[in-house]
Amino acid sequence: MAMRNRFWRLDAHPQGNDRFDEALSLCEEETAPLAEGEVRIAVEWLSMDAGTRMWMSPRTDGYQPPLPLGSKMVGLVLGRVSESRDPAFPQGTMVRGFGQWAEQALVTPALAGLEAVDETVADPREHFGALGMNAWTAWVGVSEVAAVTPGEWLVVSAAAGATGSLACQIGRNLGARVVGIAGGEAKCRYLLDELGLDIAIDYRGEDVAARLATIEGGVNAFFDNVGGPVLDAVLPNMAHYGRVAICGMIAGYDRDSAMPGPASFDQVLMRRLRIEGFFIPDFLERGAQFMPRLRDWLDEGKLTMRFAETQGLENVLRAYEGMLRGANIGKAVVRL
Repeated sequence: MAMRNRFWRLDAHPQGNDRFDEALSLCEEETAPLAEGEVRIAVEWLSMDAGTRMWMSPRTDGYQPPLPLGSKMVGLVLGRVSESRDPAFPQGTMVRGFGQWAEQALVTPALAGLEAVDETVADPREHFGALGMNAWTAWVGVSEVAAVTPGEWLVVSAAAGATGSLACQIGRNLGARVVGIAGGEAKCRYLLDELGLDIAIDYRGEDVAARLATIEGGVNAFFDNVGGPVLDAVLPNMAHYGRVAICGMIAGYDRDSAMPGPASFDQVLMRRLRIEGFFIPDFLERGAQFMPRLRDWLDEGKLTMRFAETQGLENVLRAYEGMLRGANIGKAVVRL
């Protein structure tokens, strides 16, 4: 049976990280019948993720093609299957995957990375948090790409955000000494008092490079969400044979052209550094491998997530702008 569906449509390429209301519009349509293999999801939560900002730009050199103008805005969704023509996802199944900023998300499971989620988790939002793709990104970046070992110094940028806070905790759980870089006193207190980090640096009020220069022996591993000036501050303070895991470039997502290279790029040679970019959709098929340890840590209280929840599809743009400005601690979600 056809129903009405509200959704956000990308009408124009945004300029900067505000005024998204000039680029996206809230629309309504009648749902179409499902094709064979399709699934419709009654969305309960939307995930606000910085990487989707690049999908709104006209850049063709990103990690995936830009979203065509006139399309429904795409993002991670969590909800229940309301209609299905795929026997693997019967009606009523709680699922997570890449859908649309909409009340009813229409997906092809294989293309959406759709999967059923564990409903025994006390807070379903953890499927965007300690058990979600932010956590998978943090796990791969810290344990595999940066290859952190006990006793090493790990630095994490955007450390009070969703992925960064999880990377800090995973590094701590693996025995590393952890430095978090975040913006503002409240976030730094959170890193020290709630996450138990060794050092917190306020990039808005402190000299990041000078603080890092006090670490004897240098930084062994850097988990970077940001790029730009933060990366410039860290590279000269890396230890020899250090590793840099890059999962995000928040400093440049609002650009319509490529970011300049690091100002201290010569330190890659001088300090024999290894720098590797990674993108979690490349690891989606390995999610089941990550889950047991993440779930154990969640149940033991060793992996936690703060949620900044906004109510209502009509308020998505406010939540999204706040996330990009770093207004929140933890994971920004919208509850429909």
